[in-house]
Amino acid sequence: MNEYLPLLIMGAVIGVITIAFIVVYKMFGKINPEDDFERNMADGEIIKRLLVYIKPYYKTFIVVFIIMLFSIVYELISPLITGKLIALIQEDFELPQLFSIVAMYVGILIVSLICTYFQAMILQKIGQKILSDIREDVFTHIEKLSHEQLNNIPVGKLVTRVSNDPNAISYMFTNILVTLIKNVMVMFGVLGAMLLLNYTLTLMILCLMPFVCLFTFVFRVFSRKVHRAVSNATTALNTYLSENLSGIKITQIFNQEDRKMSDFLEKSDNQAKAKHNRMYVFGIFRPMIYMLNVVAILCLFYLGSKASITGATWFGQTIDASIIVSFYLYISRFFNPIQTLAEQFDMLQRSFASAEKIFTIMDLVPDVVDGDETIELENIRGEIEFKDVWFAYNPGEWILKGVSFHVHPKQTVAFVGATGSGKTTILSLICRNYDIQKGQILIDGIDIKKIKISSLRKHFGQMLQDVFLFSGDIRNNILLNMEGVSDEDIMEVCRYVNADSFINKLENGLDEVVRERGNNFSAGQRQLLSFARTIIHKPSVIILDEATANIDTETELLIQDSLEKIRNIGTMLIVAHRLSTIQHADNIIVLSKGEILEQGNHQELLKQKGHYHQLYTLQFHKHNLLEQANM
Repeated sequence: MNEYLPLLIMGAVIGVITIAFIVVYKMFGKINPEDDFERNMADGEIIKRLLVYIKPYYKTFIVVFIIMLFSIVYELISPLITGKLIALIQEDFELPQLFSIVAMYVGILIVSLICTYFQAMILQKIGQKILSDIREDVFTHIEKLSHEQLNNIPVGKLVTRVSNDPNAISYMFTNILVTLIKNVMVMFGVLGAMLLLNYTLTLMILCLMPFVCLFTFVFRVFSRKVHRAVSNATTALNTYLSENLSGIKITQIFNQEDRKMSDFLEKSDNQAKAKHNRMYVFGIFRPMIYMLNVVAILCLFYLGSKASITGATWFGQTIDASIIVSFYLYISRFFNPIQTLAEQFDMLQRSFASAEKIFTIMDLVPDVVDGDETIELENIRGEIEFKDVWFAYNPGEWILKGVSFHVHPKQTVAFVGATGSGKTTILSLICRNYDIQKGQILIDGIDIKKIKISSLRKHFGQMLQDVFLFSGDIRNNILLNMEGVSDEDIMEVCRYVNADSFINKLENGLDEVVRERGNNFSAGQRQLLSFARTIIHKPSVIILDEATANIDTETELLIQDSLEKIRNIGTMLIVAHRLSTIQHADNIIVLSKGEILEQGNHQELLKQKGHYHQLYTLQFHKHNLLEQANM
């Protein structure tokens, strides 16, 4: 009995560790809804959806698979060759025999290394293509989302989905997927070789497999949880950075740097803790597998050596030194893939977590989409009609209540009213940034829901209060990748809207660098560039939403002159708080709490002495008071 005491001790240690794993799993292994994120997709569903990106490159993957088979040969044959060398050394042998065996070993090793190199190079190229495909799909889908959906998703979250998450998935295709297949094939190949060499020792090693399966299952559960925690923490940090770096000037103005730094450190610490937890989970699993590897080797040496020394047989099979050496190498090749699977599984769960978040975005169905029988509009006259339109951003909270009006082609119509009266909402609905709940909106007598969204919007030119300029130069910001336009045409449009007045003073003209959001230009200059950008695309309907707000008087005069020229281009819709900018409008619609109070031209509304008259009188007196104060 004493001779088997070491085996009993090892068995007891493994049993205690196994019980501890089971207890920990029962206590903490279940995933709580509050620990999860948007959704909980099954691994099978994620794999099925990711395989779509492999399909275009399946022939290349077949080539990689064939190359991989050659590299696996070394893993399977080298232990047998080593065992044969041990057996040869124990007997009388000729040097040519030794040289031939060594040459065979080196040859197989070189072939394996060459195959591994080409496998890695091919996979890296495929991985980059798949990475581009995923990013393109995600970005394209984000572009299809409605304004309401985009408003509900933090920008930092979208940035993470397009930039960080596809990287993790790409790594799965370039490394994890093929390595997993290779490791599984090596494991089964090694198992088959061991069975052929000595099935009794193989059965001894297989006694440890239930513990390998148990440890892997427990690790899988905890690995999924910690990867989700890391992904959530990273998204939260990116979202915070995206928002606060954009608004850092406000932080400085109100002297809130310390508080913002405190918030940043808190989110950074949360991410660090999540990564530490992932590291702890991974740090426990790999030593456990290594422990089973050591136990298998000890059992091999203890039982195999006894049988070899005493000459005993197990189930009719003899054990000698060459078999022990070959099995020692085979055990390492059997457990090494399992240990590597820990790393691969770690990365696989990271990839699945990233894929799950990407598919969460991809599964968002755009609120505003083309119907089944939509049409293309090559040209429009610019006639717009609202028929009893009702709209609410949130159910029951009506922003527009039965609004009806008619805009004739090439007419200039202005919308006036207090903040929240529905002015900007009307402009957004015309372009189908949102869909109405009741009523009908017509363009040239056609319901806008029957017109393709891209066809509809290409006829509109919008100039907003907050002009967004992209990093690059002035030329690209005006053209927005529009082709076939010469610099002379660009400058002609700039002169038309008075933007040439400052462009000609710039050292580089149209090549002048535009920094992020155009912060190296004044608000008025950005607005004039917005006018030029709109006009060069030749819209049939021009929308101005507070385009003259927050600019100086001199620039306002330039913009007023530009507006007079633009009025001749097509239908113009204007939202403005400065009533001086809309006095020449053909029709002024006064809104209050989502309803039309009155409409008419400037003189007609003043004669009615209604709401518009009150607004105009108030602004007139305010303007006079400011002039007196400046004198």
